[in-house]
Amino acid sequence: MLNFILMIAVIVASLTGFNWLMGYRKNHIQIDLDDRYIDYNEYVRALKSELRAQGREVDYLGDRRFKIDGKAYMFIERNVTMGGVPLQRTILKPVKT
Repeated sequence: MLNFILMIAVIVASLTGFNWLMGYRKNHIQIDLDDRYIDYNEYVRALKSELRAQGREVDYLGDRRFKIDGKAYMFIERNVTMGGVPLQRTILKPVKT
């Protein structure tokens, strides 16, 4: 019985940690683009384009910082394999000012 409870606890902790790493937190913005970007400038342009398509007001401030709808965000990139296919996820984390 104790082994079963321990196994459930490990599974829950693993899923919670994965969700935390992938940016599923309050006030974070997650973006998965159709293409993979190696060139940083192209990546930033694609992010700005996607955010504007979502109806957001966006400015790139440089050094991985964006201003989106008047709020400051830090740009974080995650590369994860999902079902054997690499996924490039962008997480925009609010910056406390």
